[in-house]
Amino acid sequence: IVGYQLSPLLWRKIRRGLSAGRVQSVATRLVVDREKEIRAFVPQEYWSLDVTLDRIAPLTGRFQAHYHGEGKKKEELANEEQVNAILEDIKTNPFVVTGIRRTEKKRQPAPPFTTSTLQQEASRKLNMTPRRTMSIAQQLYEGIDIAGEGAVGLITYMRTDSLRISEDARKEGNDFIRETYGADYLPAKPRQFKSRNNAQDAHEAIRPSMPSLTPDRVKESLTSDQFRLYKLIWDRFIASLMANCVHDTCKVDISADKYLFKASG
Repeated sequence: IVGYQLSPLLWRKIRRGLSAGRVQSVATRLVVDREKEIRAFVPQEYWSLDVTLDRIAPLTGRFQAHYHGEGKKKEELANEEQVNAILEDIKTNPFVVTGIRRTEKKRQPAPPFTTSTLQQEASRKLNMTPRRTMSIAQQLYEGIDIAGEGAVGLITYMRTDSLRISEDARKEGNDFIRETYGADYLPAKPRQFKSRNNAQDAHEAIRPSMPSLTPDRVKESLTSDQFRLYKLIWDRFIASLMANCVHDTCKVDISADKYLFKASG
């Protein structure tokens, strides 16, 4: 029974005044189904096996390798007996590097903030509620007395669903990156982020109004929460203009007898 037909049943069977509209009744069903799945779950034991290896002189340093399986076939360890059997087998065997794969991975920076992404990131990184985030953003937008600068609105309007930034802001940000970090930290051509199709696009993305006002420059004039939120916004904007992050990744296969271990970094 769904929706308006359910409320009269509740009044008769439980008490009057209870509501079970088209949303509540379906939501309750979802919760009940999930609860049944949780109660029906049968826990399964599993074990992991890592080895700490020393690099052979003249190289120094230690690293960990994770048990992969017998031969090249991946194997899940289900109990202590399996683990102890492997430990016994490899006790007297050397660990030998049998394969190395090096690759380069590139990661594009996140776009500048919209209202929703700012609230999410402030909650995740700064432990701020959306209400608190918007209150502090309002203060940064309206203006704060900065030593040597006077009253300055530190960020653009904080209620926006757009990822667009002005060309003037892009140029200021690029100039700051070039002077501070060097031209290698700028992409070959400016990166454009696409807003959602249903975005109103009435205002720019949330960004520092003056990229040259770094968080460290204004820190003494801000409260702790103002500084943390401004730094979050400033960092995200500057990063969004930068070249891709480049990861040098290395994956190593290590054999001990018939067993294969893997390490990556």
